[in-house]
Amino acid sequence: MNSVRASNVSRRPRRVSRPRPVQPERNHQERDEDVPADMVAEESGPGAQNSPYQLRRKSLPKRTVCPTKTNMEGASTSTTDNFGHRPKRPRVSGKCQDLPAAPAEQYLQEKLPDEVVLKIFSYLLEQDLCRAACVCKRFSELANDPILWKRLYMEVFEYTRPMMHPEAGKFYQINPEEYEQPNPWKESFQQLYKGAHVKPGFAEHFYSNPARYKGRDNMFYYDTIEDALGGGQEPHFDGLIFVHSGIYTDEWIYIESPITMIGAAPGKVAEKVIIENTRDSTFVFMEGSEDAYVGYMTIRFNPDDKSAQHHNAHHCLEITVNCSPIIDHCIIRSTCTVGSAVCVSGQGACPTIKHCNISDCENVGLYITDHAQGIYEDNEISNNALAGIWVKNHGNPIIRRNHIHHGRDVGVFTFDHGMGYFESCNIHRNRIAGFEVKAYANPTVVRCEIHHGQTGGIYVHEKGRGQFIENKIYANNFAGVWITSNSDPTIRGNAIFNGNQGGVYIFGDGRGLIEGNDIYGNALAGIQIRTNSCPIVRHNKIHDGQHGGIYVHEKGQGVIEENEVYSNTLAGVWVTTGSTPVLRRNRIHSGKQVGVYFYDNGHGVLEDNDIYNHMYSGVQIRTGSNPKIRRNKIWGGQNGGILVYNSGLGFIEDNEIFDNAMAGVWIKTDSNPTLRRNKIHDGRDGGICIFNGGRGLLEENDIFRNAQAGVLISTNSHPVLRKNRIFDGFAAGIEITNHATATLEGNQIFNNRFGGLFLASGVNVTMKDNKILNNQDAIEKAVSRGVTPVTQQTATPSV
Repeated sequence: MNSVRASNVSRRPRRVSRPRPVQPERNHQERDEDVPADMVAEESGPGAQNSPYQLRRKSLPKRTVCPTKTNMEGASTSTTDNFGHRPKRPRVSGKCQDLPAAPAEQYLQEKLPDEVVLKIFSYLLEQDLCRAACVCKRFSELANDPILWKRLYMEVFEYTRPMMHPEAGKFYQINPEEYEQPNPWKESFQQLYKGAHVKPGFAEHFYSNPARYKGRDNMFYYDTIEDALGGGQEPHFDGLIFVHSGIYTDEWIYIESPITMIGAAPGKVAEKVIIENTRDSTFVFMEGSEDAYVGYMTIRFNPDDKSAQHHNAHHCLEITVNCSPIIDHCIIRSTCTVGSAVCVSGQGACPTIKHCNISDCENVGLYITDHAQGIYEDNEISNNALAGIWVKNHGNPIIRRNHIHHGRDVGVFTFDHGMGYFESCNIHRNRIAGFEVKAYANPTVVRCEIHHGQTGGIYVHEKGRGQFIENKIYANNFAGVWITSNSDPTIRGNAIFNGNQGGVYIFGDGRGLIEGNDIYGNALAGIQIRTNSCPIVRHNKIHDGQHGGIYVHEKGQGVIEENEVYSNTLAGVWVTTGSTPVLRRNRIHSGKQVGVYFYDNGHGVLEDNDIYNHMYSGVQIRTGSNPKIRRNKIWGGQNGGILVYNSGLGFIEDNEIFDNAMAGVWIKTDSNPTLRRNKIHDGRDGGICIFNGGRGLLEENDIFRNAQAGVLISTNSHPVLRKNRIFDGFAAGIEITNHATATLEGNQIFNNRFGGLFLASGVNVTMKDNKILNNQDAIEKAVSRGVTPVTQQTATPSV
C-alpha cells in the first residue's frame, strides 16, 4: 500500500487548496459531456463470467429513411439524451422510401458476431460505451453487458462489489447476483461518477495520458487528502472524495464543509484504506460540516509519545459544536492512554455513527459530553482500556443495537448528569459492570442484554438514577443490579436470572422502583435490601432461586407489595437484624423452607399476603423479632402456619390460618406474641400449640374445626387467653399439661368432641367468665390420656 505523509509544519495549517493539474487541450468541437443521467438500460443476461451472447447473423428489418435525411442523421449521439431509447424521427411530409443500409453499417449492426462487438466495446471507456448504446437496439443490449461495466467499475473505484449510493449520506455494498436490477455495476457507476479520487502516484499518470482517459474529464485525481479537500473549487466537484487503498499519515484533516469521503478498495474496504495521525486528532469535524460523510476506512490515532501530558486533548475522531456528520463502516483505533477514540462534545454536536468498530483502544471508546447528542447504531465497541462508552455532563445520545463487550473496564458509564437512550444493545463480558450510572446520571436502557459481567450487570450509585426497562440481565458474577448510596433508579419489566450471586442488591441507603421483573435462578437472594435502603418492590416474580426470594437485613426497609415469590430453596422472604419492611398483598408460596422468616430482631409489617404450600412454616418469628402480621392467609403448609420461638414476639392480628399439617400457630421457648382476631381453623393438627415456656396473649380469636386441641398449653408455658371462641374441634377445646399454667378470661368453648377443657394434675388455671358448653362427654378418652375433663362454666380444677 502507498504511504503519504504531510510535510512537517510548526503550526496547524488551514485547508490546502491544490491547483488543478493542467488539463490536456481538447478539440473545440468536443463537448464537455457527462455520463447520461439514466445510465441504466436493458441487459439480456446476468453478469456471469461467460458471455451470455451467441454468434448470430440475424438480419434486421430494413430501415425506412426519409429522402430529406441521410441514413445516420436520425440517431443522436449526445449523452444528454435518454439512454436506451432511440430519439423519435421528425415527421416530414412526402412519401418515404425503403433504402438499404450502407454496407459498413449493415455489417457492424447485423452481421458482426456478438463476441467481436463485445471485444471492441471492452476497449471503450464509460462515456463512449454510453454513446455506442445509442446507435441501435443491439448495441444498446451489448453495451450494457454487466461484465463490461464491472471491468470499468473496478478500474475506477476498485470495489469488488457494487457500492450503491441512492441518496446523500447513504452507502452500502450489494451482492450483484441478488440485486433486482440487471446491471448494478452500471447503476453504481452512475451514482458515484462525479467525484475526486485520492490515489497516490496515479494523478501524474492520469493527467499525462489525455488520449487514454479522454471522456473522464469530470474526474479529478490527487495524491493527498489535503489536496482533495482543497480542490473543492473545481467547477464539477460535487463534494464526493474517494480515498483509495493506502496508508495516509499525518495529514491535517479538518472538515468544515459538507463533503463526502469514502474509502475505495477491493475486498474489505475499511481494512485497506488507513488514515492515521501521530501528533494531532486524526479527523476533526467543525461547524459547517453538518451533512459531511466519512465511511469505509480505518481511522487511527497513534502518537509517537504515549505520555498523557502531550495528548490530553487529542482523539482519533473529534466532533465539535453544531455539526452532524455521518461516520459509517469505519474502524477506529487509538493507542493514546488519555482522551478517547471518538469524542463528541458541545451543544449541537449530533453525529450519526453507524456500523463502526471502536475496539482495542488504550482509553475510552466513545465519549459523549457537554450537551452533545447523536445517533449511534450497529457499532461494535470492544476491548477498550476504559469504558466502551462514556456519557457525561448532559450528553444525551441515542444508542441502538451496539455490541459492547470484553471491555477492560465498564461497558457503558454514565455520570455527572449524563443521559441517553440505549436500546437493543448487547453488553457482555466487561471486567466491571456492564452498565454503570453515577452522580445524577439518568439514562434510559430498553431491551438490552447485559450479561456475563465479571462483576455485576448494572451498577447505580452516588445518587444515580435511570430507567432500565425490559432488559435481559443474566449470568453476571455478582448481582444483576446493584443500587447504592442514595440512588433511585427504575427497574421495570426486566428478566434478571442465573446470576452467580443475587438478582437485585440494594444497599447503603439505596432506593429505587423495582417493578414487574422476572427474577429467577440466582445463586443468592432474588432481591436483597440492606443498610437503611428503602426501595419500592412490586409486581415482581421472584422464583426458583438457589437461595431465598427476598432478603431484608441490616436495618433494611422498603415497601414490598403484590409480588409473587415462590419455589425458592430457602425462605421466600427473610427479615432480620433490625429491618422494618412493609410486605403487602404478596403471594408467597411453594417454597422449599419457610414462607416469611423474621429473626434476630427482624421487624416490619406483613399484611394482606397469601402465604401457602411451604415445606416448613408459613411464617417464623424468632430471637427478638417483633413484626406486625395482619390480614394474611396462611395455609397449606406441610408444617405449621406461624411458628414463634426463641424469644420471638409479634402482633398477629386478623389473619386466617388454615389447612396446615401441624399447628396453626406454635409458640415456644420464651416467646411472647400477641394474637388477636385471627381465624385458625381446619388444621390437620391443633389450632394453637404453646409449650417450652411459651407465653403470649390470645385475644378474640376464632379457633375451630382443628384435628387436635384447639389450644394446647404444655411444659411450663403461661399464656393469657381472653375472649376467644374455641369450637367444633375434633379433640379438646383447651388442653393444659406438664406444669403449664394459663389465664382464661371470657372465652367461649363449645361443641368440641373431647370436652371443653382438659387439665393435667398439678395444673393451676386462673379462670374468669368462661363459657364451656355443649362439649361431648369424653371422660374415658380423657382418663386414658391422664387428664381430667372440665365441662361446667364454673368448674374448679381438679387437684
